Amino acid sequence: MKKMKLFTMGVGLMLMTLIFNSCLDDDVYSLDHTWLSIATARPIDDNSFYLTLDDSTTLWPGAPLHINYQPTRPQRVQINYTKLSDNFQGYDHAIKLNRTDTIRTKSIAENFGAKNDSIYGVNPVEITAMWVGDGFLNVVFKTYFSGGITHFVNLIPQKAEGGNPYQLEFRHNAFNDQSDYLRYGLVAFDLSGLPSTEGKDVTLEIKTKTFNGEKVFEKKYNSGKNTGKEFRLSAENLEDII
Repeated sequence: MKKMKLFTMGVGLMLMTLIFNSCLDDDVYSLDHTWLSIATARPIDDNSFYLTLDDSTTLWPGAPLHINYQPTRPQRVQINYTKLSDNFQGYDHAIKLNRTDTIRTKSIAENFGAKNDSIYGVNPVEITAMWVGDGFLNVVFKTYFSGGITHFVNLIPQKAEGGNPYQLEFRHNAFNDQSDYLRYGLVAFDLSGLPSTEGKDVTLEIKTKTFNGEKVFEKKYNSGKNTGKEFRLSAENLEDII
């Protein structure tokens, strides 16, 4: 069994800002104007990277604030940035990167059959948002979290082998954590391990145990293209993407 990475629940100030902020004016270019987006940081070499949004827009961080941040693989991030120019050296925009918060980014985990409950847990969550973007299944959820115990979240195939590869299951192990407060969590799952859809749209079925019982969320997926629009968490679109 591969070593399993644990995921600490709860999110920082930036996610809360993204959730409750409305979309910003795309036509404003000013050093005191910022955009809030979820993106993928993609390494170029050991010292540089660029960013892609869910609509395939590319961003070159010409003036990053956190110069020590360097992804070693495609990493989902929450970014606060200012646009500096358009059409910069093959990128759609050059930007000043004001803040970068990494999102837990994981591969699809292995299905261990009868051991799934003990490994991946059976604890419920409330799904706040779920969407496919830039080759990732992105999930915003809430659960009871005390802050003192690390939780474990995963995406696994619904069947150990031989099943429909696009039927998946979101699992949450709270390790007996108890709290009176619901808090947000955000995780992204790399879908590149799924079979190619050969340019066609298929339906991902994500089975999830919620506080209101088991639910199946259906999301359109095409391994050859993105969602077609930039995704931003906001009060206006949370209900639209579940």
